[in-house]
Parts: sequence; structure tokens; C-alpha cells
Amino acid sequence: MRKILLVCLMAIGLAGCGINRQAQQIKALERCKYRVTSADEITLAGADVKKMILNQDINLGSLPGLALGLLRRDIPLRARLNLEVKNPSGNDAAINQFEYKILINRQELASGFVNQEVNIAAGQSTVVPVDMEANIYPFISNSKVMKEITDFIQSGKNGPEQKGILTLKIRPSIKVAGGLVKYPGFITIDKEVSSKILL
Repeated sequence: MRKILLVCLMAIGLAGCGINRQAQQIKALERCKYRVTSADEITLAGADVKKMILNQDINLGSLPGLALGLLRRDIPLRARLNLEVKNPSGNDAAINQFEYKILINRQELASGFVNQEVNIAAGQSTVVPVDMEANIYPFISNSKVMKEITDFIQSGKNGPEQKGILTLKIRPSIKVAGGLVKYPGFITIDKEVSSKILL
């Protein structure tokens, strides 16, 4: 009987230690600094945006994928955003997975889910790639928005620099007692992006 009681007490003690460690990780997560460092592998309707800018071939109307996408009402935009997570606290921080929303000039463009364990040691930082995929037909089918996108892309190479606000909202989750606990609410990261980021 004593052995059973001792085993139960040890199990409760270990579970308590695990929950305490996870509580410290959540607090460390709250203190982390998040920023979008760059955007890579940007394609619009299958065309590499960076190559278009470097070749000065920025006529979006000449893209066959774009014309087909307009007919289908499906114009895929794909990109990889590199999210830097810096942990200035004295405790390790951990994320098991996170939901995200991406907004451009306060308009939601994409949302998704990253199922990747991320551990950030105290005082360290790491970069987490966030793959984004969105149907931007509703934006491109609007002639005013289409002109703004074309102007933004053209200014990346030889025009006056243009700026916009990229917002990344993330909601991390961590494992607690075998289940996932979501962070209460979204952590919002605003970044002013210029057309030069495309280069």
C-alpha cells in the first residue's frame, strides 16, 4: 500500500513539475519578440515575382496563368515568410504549433496552420518559415487594387519605393498534460514592407 501511495505521489509531483515548466514556457512566449525578416519564393499564378522584377517583365496581363486564373476565379499567390522569434527572457520558450493570419494593409489575405515544434532557448532566437498560399482573385479582379499591385511590383525595380503594412497574427499552442493549450488570443506583428523586399 505504501509503495502504491509513493508511486502516486511521485506521479503527481512529476506532473506538477511538467505543468510548472510549461507555465514558465508560456510566460517566456509572452515576452518573445516576433518580426518578419523577409519574404522568399514569391509566385503569382505560377510566375516567379522576383524574376519578373529583375527582367523588368512586369506586365501582369501577359501571364498565361493569370488569364486562366481570372477565368477560374482562382489566382494563387504563394510565398514563404520568415518569422524571427527572439526570446529575451531567462526561461526557455516552446511552441508546438500555431495558427496564423496574414493581412496586407489591414485586409486578410490568408490564414493557415503550422504544425512544427519550435524551441527557443533563453536569450536566443530562431527563424520559423511560414508558407503562405492564398487565392487573390478578389483583390486582382478589382481594377483599382490591380493597379496598386502592379505599381507596387514595378516600383521594386526602378520606380519610387512604395510601402504597405504586412500584419502577421499568430496564435501559438503548447502541450500540457498530453493535450494542446492555445494561447489566449492572437499575437499581432506589424511590419512596414517596401517594394524593395521583393528583390
